[in-house]
This record gives sequence, C-alpha cells and structure tokens, in this order.
Amino acid sequence: MRIRVRVPRRVALAVGALTLLGVTTAPGVAMATDGGSSSASTSPKPTIVLVHGAWADSSSWSSVLERLRKDGYPVRAIANPLQGLTSDTAYVSSYLSTIKGPMVLVGHSYGGAVITNSAASDPDVRALVYIAGFIPAKGETVGDLAKRSPDLPLVQTDVPGGQEVSINPDRFREVFAGDVDKTTAADLAAVQRPANIKAVVEASALEAFRSIPSWDLITRQDHAIAPDAQRFMAKRAGAHTEEVNASHAVMISHPATVTHIIEEAARGTR
Repeated sequence: MRIRVRVPRRVALAVGALTLLGVTTAPGVAMATDGGSSSASTSPKPTIVLVHGAWADSSSWSSVLERLRKDGYPVRAIANPLQGLTSDTAYVSSYLSTIKGPMVLVGHSYGGAVITNSAASDPDVRALVYIAGFIPAKGETVGDLAKRSPDLPLVQTDVPGGQEVSINPDRFREVFAGDVDKTTAADLAAVQRPANIKAVVEASALEAFRSIPSWDLITRQDHAIAPDAQRFMAKRAGAHTEEVNASHAVMISHPATVTHIIEEAARGTR
C-alpha cells in the first residue's frame, strides 16, 4: 500500500529553490539516511590529548600525532613535568580546562597514572587510553605497581627538588626501545627526561577508569612494565584490551597500532 503525503505548495517551492541554489540541507542540520542516523558522522571529533611518561617527552608522539591529525582529529601533546603524581596531575588538569568539547586522554607509561587522576574531575573526558601504561587504584603508587616488573637499571641524581632517576643510557635500548633501531634508541637515551622520585612514591588519589570507558594497548616485548603487570591493571580497570609485539616505546615503533586503538576509543564514545 502506497501512502501519499500532500506537501503544502509553499514548502515545495522553498525546497525547489534551495535545490536550484545547490543547497540540500540547512547549516548544522544532519539529514538521516536509510538504515540509521548520521548524527555520529556530523558530531565533532574529540580532541585527543597525549600525555607522555617518564624518560620521554612530547616528541615521542610525533608519528601518532601526524596520523591522528591526518584523520581529522584535533590533537594536543602535553609536556608532563615528571615532578610527582600530585603536581603532574594538577598541571595536566590545568591544560585540560582550556580545551573545549569532548576529549580522549591517552597516557603512556607513567602518563597513565596522570590521566587516571586528572580525568576524574573533567566531565568532558569521554575515554581513557593506556599505552603500556600504569593504571593505579586509589591509594596505590606507581612504585607499588612497578614491583610486578623486573628492577630497572636506574641512575639517581640529587637535584634541588629532591632526587631524580633516569635509565642507564647503556641499557636504554634493552629496557625501553628494544624494537627501535640503534641510532634512534641512542638518541632517545641521550635526550631522556629524568623523573622525580615523587612520581613513584606519591599515591594515586582518584580512579577515573571507574566511571570513564578505558582502552589498553599491552606491549608483549616490554622490559619496563612487564606484560603480565599490564594485563593485571587492564583487567582490574575493565579496559578494552589489545596486544602487540612491541617494546615499551610502542608509540615510536608501532605508531599505526597506537593510532588505531586511540581512534577506536574515540569512535566508541561518540
């Protein structure tokens, strides 16, 4: 049975005029298509906020950032001070407050602990993505979780703000970047940013993963955070997990894989 709908003449004329002008929809109005709504395709993509961990800096995200931008995502790579979980959380939170609209937070290594805390107070954070990251529970320290992994060859230095630690450059590639070429690994070792000991001993105060969906990329060839330790944290957080045969420096050695899980999280929360 065919149902005919009478369209008022003035509406029909208006539609015809718009068609002649090459206008099919009014600005800001999404047209539904057969099989579903297009609201998801017209909603703005979330800003991806990348937070690096210890012994790295924002440049470690360069290849990932390039891919995300090419796919249309606004991206910010925040410089993590690495001066202690409490102050680093406050620092990152201050930058999050300047970003309008939905966000997806991505934390590598110690950066995972930072986003776990900073995301809890920002209602615009729609997803958390851990890249070989620490996911501490409330009252737990990164040091507590690090006990689940082999001891790292760290070099300690007394500084005005207390004590900082870095990875012995001679063993940096072995521990941090085993699947990165020797020259790049040597460069990473030379420019690594030390972390204040407070980053390890200050307890986590919040658990954003309890209320915000999370994803976790587990690195099977990681000698900085043991894969089993990563799996333990991911399971406890209820994260959507993926695994890759990569070192701790996975965002450098496997940027396409890292980009994929970030975009998966972004699509999963729209």
